[in-house]
Amino acid sequence: MRKLASLLAVILMGSVMTTSADSQNSKKATFAGGCFWCMTPPFERLKGVSKVVSGYTGGSTKNPTYEEVCSGKTGHAESIQVIYDPSQINYRKLLEVFWHNVDPTQADGQFVDVGNQYRSAIFYNDDAEKREAEESKRELEKSGRFKSAIVTQIVPASVFYPAEEYHQDYYKKDPLRYQMYRAGSGRDQFIKKTWGSSDH
Repeated sequence: MRKLASLLAVILMGSVMTTSADSQNSKKATFAGGCFWCMTPPFERLKGVSKVVSGYTGGSTKNPTYEEVCSGKTGHAESIQVIYDPSQINYRKLLEVFWHNVDPTQADGQFVDVGNQYRSAIFYNDDAEKREAEESKRELEKSGRFKSAIVTQIVPASVFYPAEEYHQDYYKKDPLRYQMYRAGSGRDQFIKKTWGSSDH
C-alpha cells in the first residue's frame, strides 16, 4: 500500500507540474471585431486555443461596465482575448481567422453595430506580433479582395478588462437570441460574400 501511495503521489505531482508548465507556455492574443459574442466561436473552435474571454480594451476608464462601454465614452472596444498554446497554433493563424471574421474596411463599427466601441483592431503585445499583424494587413491589401481601404487598427495592447459573466460564451448560454442577433447583423452575409464561406 505504501508503494502504491508513493506511486500515486509521483503521478499526481507530474500531472500538477505538466499543468503548470502548460499554463506557463500559453500566450494571449487580443482582437476587436465588433460584437464580442460573434468573435468568440470562431476562435474557440481552433485546436490549441484553450479559452476565449470577452472583454473591453483600448480605453481610459478603469473597470468599465458594459453600459459604459456601449455609451462610446470610455474609448474601449468590445474585444476578445484568446488564450492559446503556440506549440499547437501560431499567431499568424489567429490573424487569419480574425481577418476572416471582420469587415476591415468599416471605420465606424462592424456590420449593424455602429460606434467606436465596435471598431476592428489588433492589439499587439510585442514587436513580433506587430510585425506579423502589419505583414498580414499588407498581404490582404495586395490581394485585391477589398475595393475600399483597410482601416483596421493595429495598436499596442493595453489593460484588458473581462466583461460581465453573462457575456462569456454567450452563444452557448442563450443560443436562440445569439442566432437571431447574428442572422440580422449582416456579419455572415458579408463573410460568405467575401470569403465564400461563413465557416471560420
